[in-house]
Amino acid sequence: IITVCNALKDEMVGLGVAPNLITPLRNGVDLQRFAPLDRAAMRAELGIDGFTLISVGVLDPRKAHDMTIRALTLLPGVKLLIAGIGPERKRLENLAADAGVAERVKFLGPVAQTELKKYYNAADAMVLASSREGWANVLLESMACGTPVVAFRCGSTPEIIENGETGFLVDTLEQAVAAAGRAHLLDRDAIRARFDLRFS
Repeated sequence: IITVCNALKDEMVGLGVAPNLITPLRNGVDLQRFAPLDRAAMRAELGIDGFTLISVGVLDPRKAHDMTIRALTLLPGVKLLIAGIGPERKRLENLAADAGVAERVKFLGPVAQTELKKYYNAADAMVLASSREGWANVLLESMACGTPVVAFRCGSTPEIIENGETGFLVDTLEQAVAAAGRAHLLDRDAIRARFDLRFS
């Protein structure tokens, strides 16, 4: 039996599967495709200015984009890019309007990986608000670009993120807001170096 992380192995053991029958095999990331780029050049090319977060994932309740949008009400002036498609888009657009942050939220729609690396590089931090994940490739992609991540502590995220080094693990919305506010202070070269050390 193969799982993508130790967290899922632990869940299976909890269901009664013998540990010796389970092998965790992590997903990889294409380091030729996701790599550091000139951040100023990417921001200029994409028309990004000011403190900007990015969230990447299908627009459905599992990814909790609504929580990231609500966080903007506690982060004055911060902008949010959301890459992905899904059935929740209209509801999320309405939520942003009701929360008074619509002018700071941009829905990018589907973004090809060749373009996604530009957004990762341009953003100040990547936010993943999911309450459940197997192995979130978006965390690997962001860190491979040297961009810090903020993610809720669930599933495999503690196996991926070195808290305070490559990003921040959080348990509440308030912690997520605080982490997003300081994630950009992490050194991007150090993030990529630690990522290479752990996952290359």
